[in-house]
Amino acid sequence: MTISCQNSGRTGSENQLNKLTKTEEDAGWQLLFDGQTMEHWRVYNQPNIPGENWRVEDGLMVFRPQSNGEWTSGLDIITKETYSDFEFVMEWKISEGGNSGIFYHVIEQPDKALYWSGPEMQILDNENHPDANLGIDGNRKAGSLYDLIPASPQNANPHGEWNLVKIVSKGPTIEHWQNGERVLHYERWTNEWNEMVANSKFAEHPEFGQAKEGHLSLQDHGDVVMFRNLKIRRLDI
Repeated sequence: MTISCQNSGRTGSENQLNKLTKTEEDAGWQLLFDGQTMEHWRVYNQPNIPGENWRVEDGLMVFRPQSNGEWTSGLDIITKETYSDFEFVMEWKISEGGNSGIFYHVIEQPDKALYWSGPEMQILDNENHPDANLGIDGNRKAGSLYDLIPASPQNANPHGEWNLVKIVSKGPTIEHWQNGERVLHYERWTNEWNEMVANSKFAEHPEFGQAKEGHLSLQDHGDVVMFRNLKIRRLDI
C-alpha cells in the first residue's frame, strides 16, 4: 500500500521542511528529524534501528511494513533522549485504513510493550479503520488519548493528507492539539485520572501515565505512515 506526498496542512514552504527558523532556535526548539537521518531515534529496548522498515524517503521519516506482507508490530521507535515538560510538534500522514500513534513519557521495560507506560495520541484513518468505531465516544479516533479521552472537535484530515499535531506537557497537565485546535487536555494523577485508568485496560499496569520524564515514541502498527517537521522545545529549563 502506498500513499502520495501531496500537500495538505503544510506548515511552511517546501524548502523549510525539517528546518528551524532563527526565531525557533532562539526560543529553544530542537529538531528531532533533519530530513536526512534518524540519528535521534532507536527501536524500543534496542540500541539502534534494525532493518529497513523505518527509513528516510525524500525528506520524510517513513515506516513501511514487510514487503512479504508479514505484520511486524514491534518496531516502535523512541527518542534517544528523555523529556519531562515539553512542547512537541510534528506532521503525520497515514495510508488508507492505517493506524499508528505518538506516545510520550515512555519508560523502557524489557518485558513489556511501551504502550503500558506511555499515553498515546492516536494516529488513524478515521474513515477506513475499524478502531474509529470502537472504544467509547470516539476515544480511538485520531488525536484522542487512546482508549481514554476522545478528541473534540474531531478535525483530522483523511488518509493521504498531512495532519499537524502538537503535544504539550507541563507537570500533570497534558494538551493534544490537531490541525490548529486544542482537541483535549487532562490532568494526570488526580482522583479523576486514577479512576479513569482503573476502569480501563491499563488498570493492571500501575506504571501507565506515571512517569514524570520519558521518551517520545512513534508506533509500528504494520501500516505505512509518514512523518516530517518533528520539533521539540523543553519547558523545564
